Amino acid sequence: MKADLAVADGVDVWLAFYNEITDAALLEHFSSLLSRAEREQEARFHFADDRRRYRVTRALQRTVLSRYAPVAPTDWSFATNDYGCPRVAATHAAAAGLSFNLSHTRGLIALAVTRDRAVGVDVENLAVREVAVGIADRFFAPVEVEALAAVPAAQQQHRFFEYWTFKEAYIKARGMGLSLPLDKFSFRFPEQGAVQLAVDAELGDDAGRWRFAQYRPTPEHLLALCVEHGGPLRAPPVRLRKVVPAVGHEDLELEPLKMTL
Repeated sequence: MKADLAVADGVDVWLAFYNEITDAALLEHFSSLLSRAEREQEARFHFADDRRRYRVTRALQRTVLSRYAPVAPTDWSFATNDYGCPRVAATHAAAAGLSFNLSHTRGLIALAVTRDRAVGVDVENLAVREVAVGIADRFFAPVEVEALAAVPAAQQQHRFFEYWTFKEAYIKARGMGLSLPLDKFSFRFPEQGAVQLAVDAELGDDAGRWRFAQYRPTPEHLLALCVEHGGPLRAPPVRLRKVVPAVGHEDLELEPLKMTL
């Protein structure tokens, strides 16, 4: 199999709107791409929406990664690190350096792909998920709690998810999940369209090695991306694509709502 894409210079974010995929034959084809363990996992989901989302997620992961390395979609194998973060198995020498991260919410799956750098992505459906912003008091850094409280009440839900998606993208890029205390790093928005990260010294990280961007793929969805950059003057370019796995894709021209200065 011949790979047809490269991401050495940046990061690609693939967006699959799984509820728009209704062709029964195509969904059956997706099933044929999955491993036996994946098909068994799909069957464990009680709700049809969860089963469809899982199947499309796995098919998306397999078909998209095959565009970057000469591995057939059915041949991919995956492993996890000590924190449960998925990665391409070391047996795929042809995919050396290839890294990815997945996120899904109601109606949308996001897959970020890059090479020789860490990446994390998070997506949330703001239309179906509402939280008590007081949750921030338990999990956010004090500076974020204070800033959130200063936002007008009508805007607090949106601001909460701006923080939340950035924080999720960062911990996923670090590959450590929720073992990384959410109150030991913080985001601030110093001006319109800008975001900055601050990291507590005990986390052993340099905030300056990360670049962030946030997008609104639809009126309901908010997406945040965290990617390791290659130097102080080189922010990796981001390409967003809407995709139907195994069928085709279209490039999206979305301006970031916020990004690292």
